[in-house]
Amino acid sequence: MTLRDGVGEGGDGADLAQHESPGYPRGTMSGPRPTRRPRRLMQRFLPIGLLITALVGAPLMIFSREGMPRLEAVEQELSTVEHENKELRREIEMLRARVARLRDDPAAVEQLARDELGLIRQSEVVFQFPE
Repeated sequence: MTLRDGVGEGGDGADLAQHESPGYPRGTMSGPRPTRRPRRLMQRFLPIGLLITALVGAPLMIFSREGMPRLEAVEQELSTVEHENKELRREIEMLRARVARLRDDPAAVEQLARDELGLIRQSEVVFQFPE
């Protein structure tokens, strides 16, 4: 028998069918057919295994040191930081208002010079009393 383009001497491929493995589609010459048993076992036990893992793993992760206690600690820290940020924003607004007053109001500059630096006008006299 001579094979040319997958067809025997008869030209219809009938000779080729004699050499194929039973149970495979015509024209495929593979090894032995894979068994379906491991696939069925995996289809049956994989979901059950995942469910058991989830039922055991979820509580372990939630109640471990890195679970709920850590979440509560982080939430408390977040609350503290947000409170600090609110206070700092308030302080920034007060400082901006003070800067604006010092830029625009000469009386504010004079008051700051008197209070912080102890300066006086040339026409003023300072009396110092012992304490």
